[in-house]
Amino acid sequence: MAEYLVLALVLLGVLIAGTVGLVVPRLRRRPEPPLPRTEVDTRAEEDLAGPPVEAPESDLSTGVLVEPPPVIEAPPVEVPEPTAGRLVRLRSRLSRSQNVFGKGLLGLLARDHLDEDVWEEIEDSLISADVGVDATREIVDRLRERTRVLGTRSASELRALLAAELVNALDPGMDRSLRTAPKEGVPAVVLVVGVNGAGKTTTCGKIARVLVADGRSVLLGAADTFRAAAADQLETWGSRVGAETVRGPEAADPASVAFDAVKRGIDTGVDTVLIDTAGRLQNKVGLMDELGKVKRVVEKQGPIDETLLILDATTGQNGLEQARVFTEVVNVTGVVLTKLDGTAKGGIVIAVQRKLGIPVKLVGLGEGKDDLAPFDPAQFVDALLGTEATGRDA
Repeated sequence: MAEYLVLALVLLGVLIAGTVGLVVPRLRRRPEPPLPRTEVDTRAEEDLAGPPVEAPESDLSTGVLVEPPPVIEAPPVEVPEPTAGRLVRLRSRLSRSQNVFGKGLLGLLARDHLDEDVWEEIEDSLISADVGVDATREIVDRLRERTRVLGTRSASELRALLAAELVNALDPGMDRSLRTAPKEGVPAVVLVVGVNGAGKTTTCGKIARVLVADGRSVLLGAADTFRAAAADQLETWGSRVGAETVRGPEAADPASVAFDAVKRGIDTGVDTVLIDTAGRLQNKVGLMDELGKVKRVVEKQGPIDETLLILDATTGQNGLEQARVFTEVVNVTGVVLTKLDGTAKGGIVIAVQRKLGIPVKLVGLGEGKDDLAPFDPAQFVDALLGTEATGRDA
């Protein structure tokens, strides 16, 4: 009996020892509470860690990291230079035409004897400069008569007489102002037309800069829907001066785009809506009929205040036929003569006005964005002749 009792006590002791062996290690593995952190320690860790880094956002559905889109800053709005006196500043661009009017004609007039042969040479020079036959004969006849009556012989006096006749041939009494002021809350509408290759869309963008420079707020209508590049180009010009551009899809109805542009102009309260149309040949009846449709649709919202025809000065007398046909279709009210700096035929200005009775209102004298200037007959003649001739400051 005593042996069984001893055995039971031994088994009980082994069981107790095993239980203690299992519990004690677990108690030893418990984490000790963290030590209190001091302000110095915390700042040191922050300095070592550096600034916090934000992780890119992720698409919750795919888990793919999505980079934030780049911030694109809008280009600054440009302030075009004032148009007043711009023609004077650009006078050097007329150097090719100056060779005909300035050096050529004045050289002939400075001869000791102005006989019949000299006067014929003067006529030939004017005709070669695209002044036109009828206008040339009138200028020469008046110049001959005044020279004979006044007995003029000095170079300065002959030059003054020539300048006066050229200014007179340009009809300085014509109204060359651009009708771009709104009326009764409705913006003025300016329609820009012309043949292919005249630089029409570029010139349209420059006209927008002229209007902005003169204090007008402008909205552009990209009614040249045959070329997507034309609408893109016009939109670029407009964005530079803060002007909105209304455009449609490629091959859209040009009349519809023009109508939407005028409507948008009314809604936004701008001063002027400038509509660029597709270039077209004057002998294509279908295209000219389409231009007439643009005019009729736009006029459902109000009259067109100005229709400007873009003419390339280098085309010479061909420009007269272009102007005649466009005038019959859309009633052209003014001419913008471009590329005058690249031709010796500056007399086309006189020919256009004489044949059509349409004033030249703007002239382009270079490829710069502000090389489009309001036309002034006296300043133009001064530039052609090279020095002051009409009593104006150059």
